[in-house]
Amino acid sequence: MERIGIIDLGSNTARLLIVDMFTEGHFMVVDELKESVRLGQDMDRDGFLKPQRIAETIKTLKMFKRLCDASGVERIIAVGTAAVRRAKNQRSFLDEIQVSCNITIRVLSEEEEALLVYRGVINSMDIPKGLILEIGGGSTKIIYYNRRNVLGYASLPFGAVTLTDLFVNDATPEEAALHVEEFFTEQLKKVEWLKDVDPEAQMIGVGGSFRNLFKISRLVRKYPLDIAHNYKMTTEDFTGIYDMLKVLDVDRRKKIKGLSPARADIMPAAMAIVKSFVGYMNIENFTIGGSGLREGLMVNQALPITMEKPISDVLTYSLDRLVKYYGCDPKHIEHVLSLSVQLFKQLRVLHKFSRQYLKVLKIAASLHDCGMRTKYYGHAKHSCYTILNSSIYGATHREIVLAAFVAGCHNHEDVPMVEWQKYKGIVLEEDLDAVKKLGVLLRIAESLDRTHCGMVTGLNCDVLGDSVIMKTVVTGDAALEIRDAEAANPEFKRAFKKNLEIL
Repeated sequence: MERIGIIDLGSNTARLLIVDMFTEGHFMVVDELKESVRLGQDMDRDGFLKPQRIAETIKTLKMFKRLCDASGVERIIAVGTAAVRRAKNQRSFLDEIQVSCNITIRVLSEEEEALLVYRGVINSMDIPKGLILEIGGGSTKIIYYNRRNVLGYASLPFGAVTLTDLFVNDATPEEAALHVEEFFTEQLKKVEWLKDVDPEAQMIGVGGSFRNLFKISRLVRKYPLDIAHNYKMTTEDFTGIYDMLKVLDVDRRKKIKGLSPARADIMPAAMAIVKSFVGYMNIENFTIGGSGLREGLMVNQALPITMEKPISDVLTYSLDRLVKYYGCDPKHIEHVLSLSVQLFKQLRVLHKFSRQYLKVLKIAASLHDCGMRTKYYGHAKHSCYTILNSSIYGATHREIVLAAFVAGCHNHEDVPMVEWQKYKGIVLEEDLDAVKKLGVLLRIAESLDRTHCGMVTGLNCDVLGDSVIMKTVVTGDAALEIRDAEAANPEFKRAFKKNLEIL
């Protein structure tokens, strides 16, 4: 294992991520530090980074370096984006950082920055055709991809900080926001390839402003999951928040729950960019992505092949990473997953579930033991909580919730209805029945590998009258496994209205 530091020196915020790089191409963030340095502030006047901003950035980078040293970081990868890229005093600024902080900043080109944002998205989301909008402090990136290939990108030299500076003296906050909208729409008209974007391409919002938008929206909707990644939002809901926020002065904005006080002054400009973009592209809804440039850097370090070719199966990669991180037995997980899938397919005549539920079962089977990291007793409910709060890529919020409850009720447990009701805005009415049935299938699959020895290698299920006859294919003495699985008969009968016989 190697521990590295990732520093992203943006126009608004400087961020440090401390990341453990495991073998087999997996990684996990173990610490984070961020500061609003506003490096790009007032830069448009003459193109120079201002002394006060430089001093604040140096102070922050020194803190980053101390934390890296204290945390055992072996190497630091540091990149600078729009403000550093455009600065006329770039060389002296980078030299000062090198001397005073012993950190080498690599300045990203517009293309490098766009590609890293794309890699962060494509390796963490199961969206085959996307239009990424990434709002930074000093620039806004637009990236269009289809079938895992970038078809077009643009880096507009205006972000939340620069546009706030540009229109800060307008008469009212609302007028300033309107002028940002009009200005940005004119910039979009200059991006010729936008008119060729497939109308089915899904908009993905990336960056700190979108994450803050999620926090506000979550409180407005009383949304139960605290996961920004893959959060769906309608343009109508966004507009409601934007209309509320854009008329307020900075002091009143700072009182809005969910909005970071450090971002209160620039948030209207960021949201005006979004308003302009969704209007110009006729977008009715969009998805917020929690992965961007920094995640692009991390996945490139963990899996260098992703610089040429994205991860082919985002969900499997994500689950494998979590299995390793939570210390689960990978062979047992693989075996339980295989048996679960066999049960799902062979009993489809009873449950009649779509393939989407097979995806739910895959997540639950892969992480059903992760709660043991907390405690063995009651580990099913700990697994439920852990799944609800893990970064699972390639799955929707509904799929994550369903998988959590399947894992939570797989071990003699019933679905806790008080907890289930919390997610009624995410799940469907028919999902409760599905969770109970999938939970029984997972319990049987786990029982059939009770000793973690892989004794039961296959299954053949026949539905005969009021019974299901399950014939096991074994490689040794599987008496314990079969006995344990047979104990699930009462739950199986309640869920499927059939008796279970295991041979």
